[in-house]
Amino acid sequence: MRKSAFLLPVIFIAIIAVLSSIFIVDEREKALVLQFGRVVDVKEEPGLAFKIPLIQEVVTYDDRILSRDVDPLEVTPLDDRRLVVDAFARYRISDVRRFREATGTGGIEAGARRLDSILRAETREVLGSVSSNDILSSDRAALMLRIRNAAIVEARALGLEVIDVRLKRTDLPTENLQATFDRMRAERVREATDERARGAEAAQRIRAQADRTVVELVSDAKRQAEITRGEADAERNAIFADAFGADEEFFEFYRSLTAYQRSLKEGNSTLVLSPDSEFFNYLKSDTAGQ
Repeated sequence: MRKSAFLLPVIFIAIIAVLSSIFIVDEREKALVLQFGRVVDVKEEPGLAFKIPLIQEVVTYDDRILSRDVDPLEVTPLDDRRLVVDAFARYRISDVRRFREATGTGGIEAGARRLDSILRAETREVLGSVSSNDILSSDRAALMLRIRNAAIVEARALGLEVIDVRLKRTDLPTENLQATFDRMRAERVREATDERARGAEAAQRIRAQADRTVVELVSDAKRQAEITRGEADAERNAIFADAFGADEEFFEFYRSLTAYQRSLKEGNSTLVLSPDSEFFNYLKSDTAGQ
């Protein structure tokens, strides 16, 4: 009985010791085995692992890709136009031993704060080397790549791997919005005034060209009309001359009829002539020429 009473506590203590020496490494984590605060082993593969009970302890860290929002910060680009930048980063713990040495007992939160400082410094340095137009444009992937590459080098000392850095929002400070708006409006008004002036100049030039073209066309048309009228008059006179030469008496008769038609009209048929005037020769006789 005494032997059994003695063995039961021993067995119980042994079972506890065995159980406390076994730990499980999750596939989403990395584990460090610490002995009096010093790293003695790194467990990165998932599964069962062992440690010395009471003397050693296990600390785990997330092995997944983590995200970190950087607090909004003000940057001053080359053109001294202050901007408020809001960014975030995606990273993971690549060297868990180095991460433990760099952050101590602070854990992931301490590492994230250290990463914040790196990202803020690199963001200010990169964005301070370009103009605000480059930062505000849609093509700013190159700037984010520069920030990421610079942060990768700095974060390596913390055992971190920076995967990506993104600028979520880039705005003007609140106190600068009205001044910037006024400046943008003045610039747009100036551009509109320049466009109107150029438009008025082009319109005047087109109008002058059109007026000159009208004058040239009208002058040419008048010249052509005078030429045509002269040619017609010459042709008419030639016909009259031929007709007069062929039968002088008929020509005289035709000219008299034309004169009667033009002068003896309604409202204009009063003539003051002597009775023996030659104008009435063909009205007195059908042989006026005799």
